[in-house]
Amino acid sequence: MGGLWRFLFKIPPDETTLKKRGFRATTDTARHRLEQIGATFVAGYHAALEEKRPESLRARLEQTVELEQQGFAFEGAAMALTLLDLLLPGRRGRLNAFLAGPADHHAYMVHIGAGWALARLRRRAEPILQKLDPLICWLALDGYGFHEGYFHSDRSVEAQEVPSRLQGYARRVFDQGLGRSLWFVEGADVRAVKARVGSFAAERQADLWSGVGLAACYAGGVATTALQTLQEEAGEFRPHVAQGAAFAAKAREKAGTSTEQTETACRILCRLPAAEAVRWTDAAMEDLPQQGPAEAEPAFEVWRARLRERFAEG
Repeated sequence: MGGLWRFLFKIPPDETTLKKRGFRATTDTARHRLEQIGATFVAGYHAALEEKRPESLRARLEQTVELEQQGFAFEGAAMALTLLDLLLPGRRGRLNAFLAGPADHHAYMVHIGAGWALARLRRRAEPILQKLDPLICWLALDGYGFHEGYFHSDRSVEAQEVPSRLQGYARRVFDQGLGRSLWFVEGADVRAVKARVGSFAAERQADLWSGVGLAACYAGGVATTALQTLQEEAGEFRPHVAQGAAFAAKAREKAGTSTEQTETACRILCRLPAAEAVRWTDAAMEDLPQQGPAEAEPAFEVWRARLRERFAEG
């Protein structure tokens, strides 16, 4: 069965090249970085199709992927495990078993990876959200949005469509993920990203900028000057960019994968050292309302809003 899974679910290696996707990059550094991320994601995805035990999967990813890139590998693995849970008869709970211990330190990226599977299968989000962490389950919708921007930029970026099955707050987190994808769609070209965000309806732009900030900090691929340009070009949306960057810093801090790039991005986009941005993120998480994913304004949005307000205050 293992060989059959790999055959049915495999992703061709060139699927994540910028040429295949029709994206461009203004520098060779950006191209290499963005394509390396895609290749690492696919490696993690295929590893999850081959490894039967969560502990073995973690060991393989940590032994074969350099530390700074491991979040992307765990994200890819989560997509594969979610696909197996949703499509194969018999045993379920692969994703939750992975999250329960072996992948807890990459919980943010694992939730995002689960959303890739939802997008790939065109599934409703609610059944999956109810099985995930009640606070960060919404990151699955972020993954959904990224997947659509990355693999279906014609309809999600050019035509600016939102899947009709997504309603209410899910559409906002979808836009955060779509904003992250714009960093790849536009080849980390800051001014092209700004123009693209500006082409969307006004009510969608704040969440898109949040995703841009998250991608700029977590994925990177640009020089310090480009991050400075991003901070300037964001204008009134600077608190949203800062919130996204702070979330990225928190995800890397939890996973133990913070880098000099994380520090630089936080100092520019958040106007804070990375450790302080993480402390602000943790403080905004305190005493959140106990709400499930069905609420109109779930705890996840309260968390984001608190952090944005803190950045707006300076």
